[in-house]
Amino acid sequence: MLWILLTLAAAPLQVARNALQRGLVGDAGPWGATLVRFLFGLPFSLAIFGVTAMLTPGAHPDFRAGFWIAVAIGALSQVGATASLLVAMRRAGFGVATAMQQSSLPFAAVFGLLAGDRPSGFAWAGVASATLGLVILSWPRQVQPQGAGTGALMGLVSGAAFAVALNAYREAGLALEPAHPIYAGTAGVCVAQTLQSLGLVAFLAVRRPGALRVVAASWRQSLGTGVFGSAGSACWFAALAQAPAAAVRAVGVAEIPVAALAGARLFKERMTLRQALGAALAAAGVVATALG
Repeated sequence: MLWILLTLAAAPLQVARNALQRGLVGDAGPWGATLVRFLFGLPFSLAIFGVTAMLTPGAHPDFRAGFWIAVAIGALSQVGATASLLVAMRRAGFGVATAMQQSSLPFAAVFGLLAGDRPSGFAWAGVASATLGLVILSWPRQVQPQGAGTGALMGLVSGAAFAVALNAYREAGLALEPAHPIYAGTAGVCVAQTLQSLGLVAFLAVRRPGALRVVAASWRQSLGTGVFGSAGSACWFAALAQAPAAAVRAVGVAEIPVAALAGARLFKERMTLRQALGAALAAAGVVATALG
């Protein structure tokens, strides 16, 4: 199915974007690095949407209130999730933080229950497996680096916020143009990134103007982040417009081994046997939750 291919394509693009963003956190701070993703990705997202719009002449978008509410919730949640993930990567490690982020699917299952969904027993077994894996990943070592516990917590916060964003973006796409999901997905990316860019620029201009100067000065590296982020977001949104958020997130587990390899190659990180076991349990739980 097309949505599976789109999700598999999004996973390495997202890891590449996260790796580039990680290097900006020290100078620009987590909010400045988060701005990079959306601001420098927006021109590329607009270009992708332009091509999609030309190839979809029969699309009739409906910018109803439901779309704006859903996309605003998704945009705000994604900003918080991205900043939390960047902090987690700095404190708990690149591979571990990315694995912790996979908690977005168990969180999505819980949020769905509150909204009236009734997952099967197999799905709840997946939630339990994922939770156990995350506990193993976040359990403190004998010699614990300063801030590692906070990093693990921020990884969980990131997963919860991403769970909200995934479902909100799916609802936004369905409200905008259900007959043309890829058109709706790419249009949603543009609207969300515009809201995110304007909001973060205004926030940093008041609270930390120096971060804006750092972002502007690092535009070459930021362009790379924007390219990968834009392409990855287009794939995610298009997939979400064709399949439930839980299923898309389950296929996105392909991000874990890619992130572990990137952490080892780029940042000289090594996952312990215990961490590898925790990541495997979390990944198995994520898949079981989606299949249930």
